[in-house]
Amino acid sequence: MSVQSFSYSAFLRGPSQILPSLTDADVILERRDEENLILTRAERFDAAATGLRFAARSLAILARRHRELAEEALAEELPWLTWLPAEERLTCVRELLADLMAGADTGLLVPFARNLASWRSTAEAWSDPQLARELQGPFDGDGPAIERPGENLA
Repeated sequence: MSVQSFSYSAFLRGPSQILPSLTDADVILERRDEENLILTRAERFDAAATGLRFAARSLAILARRHRELAEEALAEELPWLTWLPAEERLTCVRELLADLMAGADTGLLVPFARNLASWRSTAEAWSDPQLARELQGPFDGDGPAIERPGENLA
């Protein structure tokens, strides 16, 4: 699928100039101070959502029946999984599959994307043995005392 980009202001000035592009491509409307917008035909959107639901459910079924194979498939797609300890890797796979299935069913994939980013950050922390040791503690006390904001403003 091809994608064409246009400025949002060009779309506002003349949508009839841009909408024909949807015949062969999705359209990204680029905005300066906001997140970009994507225009697509309903048929393509529905097909993508159906394909995502199918893939997510198929992967979840595979994970339930053949956990090691599902983990291997995800590890190939997400090579940073190898940095996680074995028990964390299993938790990660389960959480990501659950979020993916829920997102595929509802169309809300932002929780999946956030969890994916969170797990990747966790794996990156585990990849540095010194950092991993430090983050596991032990920690000395509660940390330094900090004054409440505004206490010394008299």
